[in-house]
Amino acid sequence: MFPSPAVFVDLETTGANPAHDRIIEVGIVKVSDGRLDYEWSTLVDPGESIPPLIQGFTGITNEMVRGAPSFADIADEVFARMEGCLFVAHNARFDYGFLKNEFKRLERAFQPRVLCTVKLSRALYPEHHRHGLDALIARHGLPCDARHRALGDARVLWDFVQLAQAEKPPEAIAAALKKAMKSPSLPSGLEATAVDAVPAAPGVYLFYGENDLPLYIGKGVNMRARVQSHFAADHGSGRAMRIAQEVKRIEWIETPGELGALLLEARLIKECQPIHNRRLRKNDELCAFRLVEDGESTQDRALERVPLAGARIEDLGQLYGQFKSKREAHNTLRELAAEHGLCLKRLGLEQGKGPCFNHQMRRCKGFCVGKESPARHDLRLKAALAVLKLRAWPFPGRIALREGEAWHLFETWCHLGTARSEAELHEAAQTRFDAAFDLDTYRILRRELEKRAGSADILKLERHV
Repeated sequence: MFPSPAVFVDLETTGANPAHDRIIEVGIVKVSDGRLDYEWSTLVDPGESIPPLIQGFTGITNEMVRGAPSFADIADEVFARMEGCLFVAHNARFDYGFLKNEFKRLERAFQPRVLCTVKLSRALYPEHHRHGLDALIARHGLPCDARHRALGDARVLWDFVQLAQAEKPPEAIAAALKKAMKSPSLPSGLEATAVDAVPAAPGVYLFYGENDLPLYIGKGVNMRARVQSHFAADHGSGRAMRIAQEVKRIEWIETPGELGALLLEARLIKECQPIHNRRLRKNDELCAFRLVEDGESTQDRALERVPLAGARIEDLGQLYGQFKSKREAHNTLRELAAEHGLCLKRLGLEQGKGPCFNHQMRRCKGFCVGKESPARHDLRLKAALAVLKLRAWPFPGRIALREGEAWHLFETWCHLGTARSEAELHEAAQTRFDAAFDLDTYRILRRELEKRAGSADILKLERHV
């Protein structure tokens, strides 16, 4: 049996952002015990002009809503019609988000049980790939005499539920409802609506506890789904459980896409040092190797270890490796020495007189005992290190990478900022920046450049003066 009572709801709005856009029409179909109780709809004056695109899409004009009640005027009636009912909508977070924000502006709570018919359709008809309202209408032959009007679309939802109940056995309906209405168990310190407020958009989210220092920073192409996954698995690991126990609020920053989220996450983790983040944290032990040229005597080292965090941008093309610590760097060097017959003394890993350990194990070609010249040894060393070489900046100056309508600005592997218009991009291209090398940005950008090789989304900019 379908949950009763239920209200099938559809809204028309001035845009897609519930925090800024407003409702222009409400449609409600109320059902109890499988029978239609009533249908109700009203236009709403949003208090602002309706964009031409929305007017063309819905047929609702500024003239039509002029003189209509504001949402504040109908809030009591809307609340009363939905109170105690299951809230049913297609892509329910959209409609629920708009109503929640409208009631929040009036300092009223709105927290009904919610069922999304997109999720219900996916659970009942998994063999189909499209579950938008137009797809449901076409696939099931559902009548709709007023598409993109609130009451017309709300009627379609009730018709779809009736059809599904006729086609599917009760146990399938019950299982689909359970799956569609399943929600993560939220931490006790978090408000019930906190996750719903997080947009289903690319960006970075921050978990906070009792103070203003973030506990954890993460990113996602769908932030809301990513945040939900934390709490759905809050018993899966000790760290996840600790985060769930400590989090009290969530903040977020939207980005143009995944690249923007990756860059912002890497920067914020280093700046804020959240206690529950392990990756991308600032590491002062990061180091690399640099070849020492023209060392001729057996006492000279062919390599020196240099801090990567303090490396000069112009020297990057002469460095090898991206090591988290001195220990990791030396272990890697020992593996290369064994594989390529290199001398541990020439590499600076051993001191003293006599043959190195590798020569005693017949893994060194004899530099340490005078059997091999420095030049010959170092030629093999250079070949062995080639796979670890940091890439020199492949452009004469700055570049910009397009992501949606935005441009990310880079120079010598440093992220200089993000421009959200051509005017901002032009201004940024002429601005001097003090940017430091960051290993994570280097890795993110190098992968992105390899992925976009030859793409028109890479804009080369003239070097600023």
